[in-house]
Amino acid sequence: MWRSRLLLFLFLVILVGIGYVFARAYNDPIIMPLAIVMATAMTVGGFYYSDKVVLMTTGARPVTEEEFPHYVNSVEGLAIAAGLPCPRIYVMDDPAPNAFATGRDPEHAIICATTGLLAMMDRVELEGVIGHEMSHIKNYDIRFMMLVAVMAGSITLMADFFWRMRWFGGGRDRDDEGGQIQAIFMIVGLVLAILAPISAMMIQAWISRNREYLADASGAMLTRYPDGLASALEKIEADPEPLRSANKATAHLFISNPLREHGGGLNSLFDTHPPIEERVRRLKEM
Repeated sequence: MWRSRLLLFLFLVILVGIGYVFARAYNDPIIMPLAIVMATAMTVGGFYYSDKVVLMTTGARPVTEEEFPHYVNSVEGLAIAAGLPCPRIYVMDDPAPNAFATGRDPEHAIICATTGLLAMMDRVELEGVIGHEMSHIKNYDIRFMMLVAVMAGSITLMADFFWRMRWFGGGRDRDDEGGQIQAIFMIVGLVLAILAPISAMMIQAWISRNREYLADASGAMLTRYPDGLASALEKIEADPEPLRSANKATAHLFISNPLREHGGGLNSLFDTHPPIEERVRRLKEM
């Protein structure tokens, strides 16, 4: 809880700071309150409606026990073991093996698996995957990563707004000293418009990778069998088919990158998932 509140506070401070610089750069007092309103609206909207947006984007549907009894029983059993309310259980009709958890807290959580994952995994491997997703819920990663994604998206939107404003031209301070100060803020604004979105994406990716490692470890402790998750990850990695409804906005939610993109060099700084090989190695060493 404290991490989410701290992140929310820092998020608002950063957005207000960027809004202030952009407002001074264009000598437009409307930009500052606009930044505050945008940050508040995106945060509130993301908090209450992110799960609905994700379900709509992925095409997930509620599952029945008659259709996938092992899946439903595994979720219910691991929820009891984790001391959590049973999440709502969904399935995606997609042959690519993958799964995700979303929601704002354990009382409003969702676990979703693809039909490809349910067909490919044995009971132990399926429990490993569900244990990983249940750990995201128990650790409040579902809320934390939602706020991180909102923060990164808002900063990117602010930077895009700054570039678009240049086409219309901001107000110019006619006073010489005021004009010089405005020019300084314009330079600072240009730097922020370039670096802030890149930095936000790098921070989001770094946090996401660390939360994946933590969920792997927590999930393995929950099922008491690390090899189950390790074997599941190896099967997911070996399957070449990308998720049909995959997109960059929701990719960080999944247990494995659904876009099948593997970064290298500088590109690895923007990877939202650690390498599968490293995750498997750590699990097998537990």
